[in-house]
Amino acid sequence: MPLIKDGAFASDTFVTVADDAALPDGAAIVSLSRFQKERDTLLTRNAPLGVILKSSESPELLGEDVQRFSVIVLEFPVFRDGRAFSWARMLRERQKFTGEVRGTGHFLYDQINYMKRVGFDAWEVPEGFGIEQFQRALTEITNVYQPSADGKKTIRELRATKRT
Repeated sequence: MPLIKDGAFASDTFVTVADDAALPDGAAIVSLSRFQKERDTLLTRNAPLGVILKSSESPELLGEDVQRFSVIVLEFPVFRDGRAFSWARMLRERQKFTGEVRGTGHFLYDQINYMKRVGFDAWEVPEGFGIEQFQRALTEITNVYQPSADGKKTIRELRATKRT
């Protein structure tokens, strides 16, 4: 799948590795279960490490190791499953994760703006999805109802400011 980072298509330097596959020499993304089983070996590798979390796997399961990852991939199994929104915000606000938070799976065009607001900064998009669509998705909604990790004032806060 094509990867969008910093508003443009980017080369993915990470290889997602199946639980039973050999690790590459370079940057790798592993499942949470593999990380938990091979933690010490994975953390002593001299290469960037990422982890993919299923929607049912909270980032809190990473504990203190969260800061050791270069990328955390959050999966959207179906567009109706919004737990990855909560996980991204948790990573940014509670766990102070500063690495890449990447979205993958079945998210919709109109969810991209909110994904960015809660802390996503990379997206695996379907073939044929263009940068123009991505840029438009980020700018279509200018006022927001939900508070989020980006600190943007909500409509309620804007209304309260106008009254005083």
